[in-house]
Amino acid sequence: MDESVVIVGAGIGGLSLALSLHARGVRVTVLERAAELREVGAAVALSANGLRPLDELGLLGELEKVSAQPTALIHRGWRDDERVTAFPVGSDGSYRRRFGAPYLGIHRAEFQRVLAGACPAGMVRLGCEVTAVDPDGTVTLASGERVRGPVVVGADGVHSRVRSVVDPAARPRYTGTSAFRGIVDVADAPLLPDPGAIQFWMGPDAHVLHYAIGPHAEQINFFAVLEGPDPWTGETGPTDTDPGTLARAFDGWSPGVVQMLTAVPQSPRWPLYTLPPMTRWSRGRVVLLGDAVHTMLPHHVQGANQSIEDAAVLADLLAAPGALDGGHTAVFDRYQRLRRARTRSIQRSSLVTSGLLHLPDGPAADARNAGLTGLDPWLTWIHGVDARADTRPVPA
Repeated sequence: MDESVVIVGAGIGGLSLALSLHARGVRVTVLERAAELREVGAAVALSANGLRPLDELGLLGELEKVSAQPTALIHRGWRDDERVTAFPVGSDGSYRRRFGAPYLGIHRAEFQRVLAGACPAGMVRLGCEVTAVDPDGTVTLASGERVRGPVVVGADGVHSRVRSVVDPAARPRYTGTSAFRGIVDVADAPLLPDPGAIQFWMGPDAHVLHYAIGPHAEQINFFAVLEGPDPWTGETGPTDTDPGTLARAFDGWSPGVVQMLTAVPQSPRWPLYTLPPMTRWSRGRVVLLGDAVHTMLPHHVQGANQSIEDAAVLADLLAAPGALDGGHTAVFDRYQRLRRARTRSIQRSSLVTSGLLHLPDGPAADARNAGLTGLDPWLTWIHGVDARADTRPVPA
């Protein structure tokens, strides 16, 4: 079929799929509501499982130029700087040797710039708000224009419009936790130990994740998570809250953490969502990808990476002979079978991890800390998987 595959959403998942399909000779049109490409959020951590498919597209070198490679993965308690665990990541090269790609921290705007810059002219159409999607592959825009494809992919995020076509009852659920984000210059947080590492600080009813970004690791991206407010009474997206809310929540924490969190103005407060597992990922010619189908908490830093894995697998399947000429149903069924168990496992583990990171001092926290010394299998389970193992074409 000569029509282009239509992708709704030009975020990380949508652009990764577009580039993966283009590399396999499939025509693509990406419809993006925004008038300019502008990623929401501060930064993203890319682990080896997400970077290997991008490396196969020839993008790793460009990404490394604008990224920082964490020195280590470290967990700490909330009161002081004592390490609970520490695993080398970039400092000795062992992570890259083991998993076939580095671990990178990158500003979202830079990441999207690299992805968008690799797209051919005309592939991404901006200012195209989707108002309706029909299972037959017809997409209606706010302008009244209709765009039709052999396949329509909903890569439009946690509050996906396309998802309602597949399952109108599937809606993201607020988890009872929320987050503040920020980017701090390393020079403005001199009390923070190991600023070049990816670190989790764990404490009662809260935790902080941070990692370095920038080509010289000159900045730190932080993500501070709190319990509540419950119920969430704001909009589905970020909401301004009382000044000083973040500082009060982390009063008494390690001086380095407090200094980092207060070095920049308080951000809006972001509700954190998860999506109950969907039993179907497609309907007719419409299929879902990334956060649109498996929204997950960010506590394994896998949202973007799982979207990239989805894109690589779906691109392999859609590029196969006959896939776009009546073979889409079999493609969608196989895509769901290959991706559902893995994404469900990471969703579930991320949700459990939220509670573990927020334990008060005591026996339960001590048991958690003892368990963290066995993180090696966890890294392998997530970072060591080759998403394309079952779909990569065999060389002739």
